[in-house]
Amino acid sequence: MKIVIFGLSITSSWGNGHATTFRALARALHDRGHRVVFFEKNVEWYGSNRDLPAPEFCDLRLYDDWKTAVATVRHELADTDVAIVGSYFPDGIRAANEVFESRVAVKTFYDIDTPITIATLRDKGDTEYLRGDQVAGYDVYFSFTGGPMLREIEERFGARMAVPLYCSFDLEKYRKYPISKRYASEMSYMGTYAPDRQPKLEEFLCGAARRMPESKFLVAGPQYPKNVKWPVNVRRIMHLNPRWHPHLYSSSKITLNVTRRDMMMAGYSPSVRLFEAAACAAPIVSDNWPGLETFFTPGTEILLPTSAEDIVGYLRERDPKELARIGEAAQSRVLSEHTSTRRAEEFERFVERSRAAHVSREEAVV
Repeated sequence: MKIVIFGLSITSSWGNGHATTFRALARALHDRGHRVVFFEKNVEWYGSNRDLPAPEFCDLRLYDDWKTAVATVRHELADTDVAIVGSYFPDGIRAANEVFESRVAVKTFYDIDTPITIATLRDKGDTEYLRGDQVAGYDVYFSFTGGPMLREIEERFGARMAVPLYCSFDLEKYRKYPISKRYASEMSYMGTYAPDRQPKLEEFLCGAARRMPESKFLVAGPQYPKNVKWPVNVRRIMHLNPRWHPHLYSSSKITLNVTRRDMMMAGYSPSVRLFEAAACAAPIVSDNWPGLETFFTPGTEILLPTSAEDIVGYLRERDPKELARIGEAAQSRVLSEHTSTRRAEEFERFVERSRAAHVSREEAVV
């Protein structure tokens, strides 16, 4: 198939999780014989921080202004089998209109921010990248969030088919590496600053760091305010190129996962970092949320602390071999269920289901 994607970014992972998600999916689709074209708006904050400026697994279409890009968009859509408009794509509403007016066989929306999108649709009726009345125009609404929210997307907002397409990881890039002295730590965390995540980062990682002043802790990610007071034994990395992510995870005795509030409230919203860390056999400690047990078994594949004291207990009292076994169990789980190849296969099945539904509707009309 020829697949055209309109996404927030694939060239820069600066301050967003969309890039690594699109990279993993697009690479897997390419490896399975599909041609992928990716439209990305050229914006300054990504343009000055591109860690993959020329992806070899897709045809990149960088554009500065939608009006000047429309001709190229229409040309690419003319022979496209599947179109994907992603959440937070800067020209998402206009891209949707072009897709709807095209002859593309399967028109899809990929919501990498489902709880935020749905909360905004409930409150305002529209988002900056998706109008409420456009939901019903898509053949498939792919969602980062599973569970009960999928039914709401169909019943309240009129989606023809709302299905989960969780994040994934690239098997070639995310695996266990030897411990790196550069990234070695008792506990690590990787994520862009978010006000609703900061209290848990403060409680779990900073709290444990203050109780273990002799140990090294590490936080990687941009946009943290200057007034955040880090314990002296917490090393900060402003932005870590994705090529070094697996080395950080492989060098952490444990790694922390913290979930955005909207994602936590909705449940069934695993972050891409969760699967990437597990792929590296990193023992994960995480906040708890509805549906987490459908991805990892608590106690054997993931640890769910309630306080900094719990984390200190993991680090000081647990046998390191036991922690390693938890990381290895998580790795085994994601290798069987959450690789980018598995996600590409799921994507293909949902596309075929949509095509079959088209045929059934046409036959019913006849």
